[in-house]
Amino acid sequence: MKHFLFATSRKIIRSVIYLMVGGLLTLLTVFILYLEKRPDLNIWHEAELDAEFTTKSQVTDFRQYLELEEKLFQQLEERVYARVAPKDRHNLNRFNHGSMSDPTRWPRNWNRTFELTRESPKAGVLLLHGMSDSPYSLRSLGLSLHEAGATVIGLRVPGHGTTPSGLVEMRWQDMAAAVKLAVNYLHKEINGQPLYIIGYSNGSALAVHYALSTLDDPQEPKPDGLVLVSPAIGVTPLAALAVWQARLGHLLGLDKLAWNAIEVEYDPYKYNSFAVNAGDQVYRLTSEIQKLLKQNMDAGRLQQLPPILAFQSVVDTTVSASALVSGLFEKLPASGHELVFFDINRINEAARFFNNDPKPYLDRMLYDKELLYTLTLVANENGASRKVDFLRKEAGTNVVDAAPLDLAWPQGIHSLAHVSLPFRESDPLYGANSSEENPGIHLGDVALQGERGVLRVSADAMLRLRWNPFYSYLEQSVQNFVGL
Repeated sequence: MKHFLFATSRKIIRSVIYLMVGGLLTLLTVFILYLEKRPDLNIWHEAELDAEFTTKSQVTDFRQYLELEEKLFQQLEERVYARVAPKDRHNLNRFNHGSMSDPTRWPRNWNRTFELTRESPKAGVLLLHGMSDSPYSLRSLGLSLHEAGATVIGLRVPGHGTTPSGLVEMRWQDMAAAVKLAVNYLHKEINGQPLYIIGYSNGSALAVHYALSTLDDPQEPKPDGLVLVSPAIGVTPLAALAVWQARLGHLLGLDKLAWNAIEVEYDPYKYNSFAVNAGDQVYRLTSEIQKLLKQNMDAGRLQQLPPILAFQSVVDTTVSASALVSGLFEKLPASGHELVFFDINRINEAARFFNNDPKPYLDRMLYDKELLYTLTLVANENGASRKVDFLRKEAGTNVVDAAPLDLAWPQGIHSLAHVSLPFRESDPLYGANSSEENPGIHLGDVALQGERGVLRVSADAMLRLRWNPFYSYLEQSVQNFVGL
């Protein structure tokens, strides 16, 4: 009887294992078939531009980086623009010369590294854009800081500004190496004046990584401050698993699996398609930041980290607002750091429709405990008004001061978004209204109506806020921080 029960149990366990494996294989097959039914890859998803900078490039200074970038854009012209199929030469393809989305229509192609110099600069500022973005994303801040007296460099980070295929093979180490070249060059150009790094999204992660990696290196220039806008400090751990999708595609010869999104490329200064590798590299970079934080904390060097000013929307589907607190600010010693949160719009009519209200979390930070950093919250003055106050809690105190900001939520906007913070309302591409400065497509107020699911451009993408109604506050805060 015992032998019979043992044998029966083994058969049952074996059957369950077979069923589980079979079920997993079935799900995997369905998943692959679903991904393969997406639109076909185009030349801009597959082009190989081997003039892109990597850590293996024979480049030792920033001027050589720019020379290589010139060759890269020549390759872009020859290997992509010149080979676009006739069916794709339409008016909303950024890779079709003369289209409304063609970045070369603009007086300056903001996909490329730009340098705004001053003969006697008051400061030097390095701008680092986000993943899949271009130097355009921090263009407004760069222009205003230059006008105020700073020499400004807007770095085109490797893999960006050309074709989405640049995201498939690039590594975070390539981006970090380019940042180091730019910082060293800017340090020499400003003749001992203060040096600041401003990063947006993944650019913030690169800024923090540079500052942490140089704390124990006396040879590298040290920034005098960091400004972080929608910083990518914490991303979901699922990002670590996503890379297996691309590896499976490589193993099976299915190139589409290397992509999270295969989209129409209608934005002149941002990729709409997104490679799996891009998310994986953000995850790897943020993981490296956590290692460096621990190493420098254990060595007692975090006190040497320059002051950090960070701006973050409390709702953000791209990066984690809470991870910015737990993964960075709560680990920093008291040293002049400030975190600015933009709250959701709390007028009574809109508040009923929020999925998850972050108010309990914000109240705990504001009122329940002392913090080692200054916390500022931009929020409605009350539940019936679109006007906003800023609530400010200085480091080491429990006192919350409030003052009007002379700004208000525009009608119909319920929150900021990850992509909106660095853009002013009058931005020629992403602002509320187009302007004479924009010679082509305007993307700041797109809401095409019709049946759902008909357009390849999702309703989510069209309705996501592209500009910041409180940009003037952000810009003035940055200028004060930089000393301009």
